[in-house]
Amino acid sequence: MSIDLQAPRHLLSNNEIDALPEVHIRHPWNPNSDVYLKRLSTIAGLSHMSLSIARVPPGKESFLYHRHERDEEFIFILSGRGRAEIGEEAFNIGSGDFMGFPAPDGPAHHLINPHDEDLVYLMGGESSGLDIGVFPREGRRMVFSPSGIIGLTDDRCRQLTFADFVVD
Repeated sequence: MSIDLQAPRHLLSNNEIDALPEVHIRHPWNPNSDVYLKRLSTIAGLSHMSLSIARVPPGKESFLYHRHERDEEFIFILSGRGRAEIGEEAFNIGSGDFMGFPAPDGPAHHLINPHDEDLVYLMGGESSGLDIGVFPREGRRMVFSPSGIIGLTDDRCRQLTFADFVVD
């Protein structure tokens, strides 16, 4: 089954979703990251939100423990089991479980699949066009913008306030 990925599709059947190609990605700062994505929002022509079906194979992790400065995010487990790190706690998760992460004050989070079956989930949220991912355990940040992704370390970043711009 071939799907035209150029023209917006406002309805995708289960069979069409199953036939979609997966994009294989890994977070560059986590060697155990291994995620396969099916980008649903792009196919539907949505530009203000992101929605994907994600699959993490056994023994692998989603991305990297992080939180967002601008874009809220949610995760809904479709199948499989895993572990969710949320703030300073870890939780067993499985089919039907929902997680929501407000921005900018939501907790850092991360998914791990220590089991023998794929962990499959719906992942979505805002797509403002400018977000900052904060990776507190690594002391790093990523800026996501239309011009690209920039990785920064906290020791090379300086947070400014309005007072830095005021002339005495």
